[in-house]
Amino acid sequence: MFKEIGNRYIRYFSIVIYSIVLFFCALQLNFLWLFGYSPSYNDIKVPTLRVGSELYTADGVLIGRYFKENRTPVNFNEISPSVIKALVATEDARFYQHMGIDFRSLLSSGISTATGDRRGASTITQQLAKNLYRTRYNKSQGLLSKIPLLRTLVPKLKEWLTAVKLESNYSKNDILTMYLNTVSFGNNAYGIKTASRIYFDKEASELNVPEAALLVGMLKGTSLYNPVKNPDRALERRNVALTQMNKYSYITAAQLDSFKRVPLQIKEGRVDEGSDGDSYLRAAVDRYLDKWCKENNYDLYEDGLKIYTTIDSKLQKYAEEAVAEQMKVLQRRFYSVWGNEDPWQDSEKHKVDYPDRAMKNLPVYALLKKKYAATPDSITAYFNRKKKMRIFTWKGDRDTLFSTMDSIRYYGKILNTGMMTLDPFSGKIKVWVGGIDHKFFKYDHVKQAKRQAGSTFKPFAYLAALEQGMSPCDKFTDKPVRISYQENGKTEYWEPKNADWSISYREMSLRWAMAKSVNTITAQVTEAVGADNVVKWAHECGIESELASVPSVSLGPNDVSVYEMVRAYGTFLNDGVRSDPILVEKITDLDDNVIETFTAKMKRVLSEEISWLMLYMFRGGMEEPGGTSQALWEWDLWKKNNQIGGKTGTSSDYVDAWYMGITKDLVTGVWVGCDERTAHFQNGETGEGSRTALPIFAKFMEKVYKDPSTGYTMGPFPKAKVKITREINCPSPRFEVDTAETDSILVDSTGLEIPLEDEQPNPPPPAVQNDQVGTTKPEAQKGTEPQTATAPPLTKKEERQLRRKQRQEEKEREREANKN
Repeated sequence: MFKEIGNRYIRYFSIVIYSIVLFFCALQLNFLWLFGYSPSYNDIKVPTLRVGSELYTADGVLIGRYFKENRTPVNFNEISPSVIKALVATEDARFYQHMGIDFRSLLSSGISTATGDRRGASTITQQLAKNLYRTRYNKSQGLLSKIPLLRTLVPKLKEWLTAVKLESNYSKNDILTMYLNTVSFGNNAYGIKTASRIYFDKEASELNVPEAALLVGMLKGTSLYNPVKNPDRALERRNVALTQMNKYSYITAAQLDSFKRVPLQIKEGRVDEGSDGDSYLRAAVDRYLDKWCKENNYDLYEDGLKIYTTIDSKLQKYAEEAVAEQMKVLQRRFYSVWGNEDPWQDSEKHKVDYPDRAMKNLPVYALLKKKYAATPDSITAYFNRKKKMRIFTWKGDRDTLFSTMDSIRYYGKILNTGMMTLDPFSGKIKVWVGGIDHKFFKYDHVKQAKRQAGSTFKPFAYLAALEQGMSPCDKFTDKPVRISYQENGKTEYWEPKNADWSISYREMSLRWAMAKSVNTITAQVTEAVGADNVVKWAHECGIESELASVPSVSLGPNDVSVYEMVRAYGTFLNDGVRSDPILVEKITDLDDNVIETFTAKMKRVLSEEISWLMLYMFRGGMEEPGGTSQALWEWDLWKKNNQIGGKTGTSSDYVDAWYMGITKDLVTGVWVGCDERTAHFQNGETGEGSRTALPIFAKFMEKVYKDPSTGYTMGPFPKAKVKITREINCPSPRFEVDTAETDSILVDSTGLEIPLEDEQPNPPPPAVQNDQVGTTKPEAQKGTEPQTATAPPLTKKEERQLRRKQRQEEKEREREANKN
């Protein structure tokens, strides 16, 4: 068709123009996959920023962010005019005159480059095209990217094309706003708002001229001109930007001189706190929303969501404080108990080479074993080579020289914890503490970890008994028990022992036996109701883990999570209605438009009478003689006729310690132990649940009650809403105990009685029933009757014990008065 054009110059010109149009059409359409992705018209009309999501507590406190690029967009009117002026003067002086491509600057740049003075010619709009649509990333490149020259030319042409599209669809102010929201300022700060917070701890609208010039100057090289890492270069670059502002009449010469004399005034902010993943709660929400995100096509890290959790910021703070206070004490106690001796041993007290086992489980071990098959000493040398390492300590992170084996030994002795608090009436989780430090211990001990429940599982046996018609006053005798069961076609026998290895031969009510955590009676109850029924009711209440239906099931040999136990105990407080806990309440977009709301699923699994009776049974831990929760008297929790129900738990060999606490409003579960199960305390005095996990609950509730702004107050449990048809009035006899004897249920909550490193770490065994599942031999003679003698002046410890007893007696008198 070009042959019809008579004038050859016009014909050649037409061919060139036609070829250019054809080329850009092919470029846009990615013809034969030669050019790679180019933004479509819809991409231009609806640009997508990779905006991180924000994580909030229920009361609106920002506690973390999810992002690949730490960015929070702003509008044009939220940006200081100084930033706009500095940007235009420094990056694109003719910004308001061109249409996306500055041909004058392009020609000038070409001449300069030819003479050896390389100078960029990209406009702000072209840079936006590059940042917004990633035109130079591998994903955007086609087959022509394999050719060296075209590898650079094609992306540049796509930026030109995209820049023209942007200019035709957006105003200049919109383009400047999008640019400042997309560009990187180093230190994982994307966008002017995030940069303003990180470098000056202020809003983008509050930036002054020197600050604006500093941030804009960084765009030439975010690492080279980083004011934190390279302050001298940053200052020099800032002054260049100020000079450009003067050159284009944005500031006067006098202002230029004045601003150049202003030193760098960096004030680092904390907008990215919690965003690096070092938060158990942040990681838990990520897992919680994983399915929702997939079903609704959202990305937490790029879609700019606002996620409002059910967490109460004040309760979370108090829980973390209580955990830190008690875990410091427990770690010191653990070190004191073991001294220089390795703590890893089996149930027969034979030493276990945990470090060697842990070393062999490392992925690199298998590779080294192949590489050094003929020289195994080389493997040992590799794992014992010292290197710089930052380790966790309760005095703060510490830099040290550790080998891999040193690290294994060190962390194999660290105690950890998991804690969760639930409002079962709404199903909202109020507290989530997954461990002592997420930076060093990523494993979540609330829901991911599962450990033996010990005696905290006993209530499900007593629940099964109530469901079969028994009452809290039905009596069993604490006596030796021998239960037969079938295993591999053979008849085996199980003989449970009480935790203190003693038998009282006393007749006890179910309430007293559960409160005192008597293993022999719990075993008899389990035999009477059937292990299958114990498992059934545990599942009904909220335990999801697989449970082996064995005679000892009620003593907690099965592994369960803190999350499951709190949900199950919540059923008792919520009038027999099981609530499936929720961690997120609602999700909105950046403009606060609600995308999704979440409510807990509810299902009635117990009658109101049975659930009230179970709460009455739990109160026995404080009210019955020898109740394992009575260490709670030590704290300021007993005003306004306050009532607390609970259950301690300690697995075999003191490996796992638990406390489940119930108030009129909340259910809280706490687990304490080492991640390595062969590391544990040696006796109940130091390792049982009432001495390890219970104080965390007590300190937490004490802090909550002392802060009226939390909205949680002391008070009794609600009265029964239905007629109670079972017998409940069966007071247990009280036996005098010599106050000079050690009382295992009296917990040293302040750490005053923790053995110091220069003291003997093995205190006398407990003389009163505790809750540990008895599987080891007693450490002292059993059956010793309390002896009364003329005593010398009381020690401080005895005085404290006497005061506790007096406080308990006062509580009993108050309770009797209320009855009358």
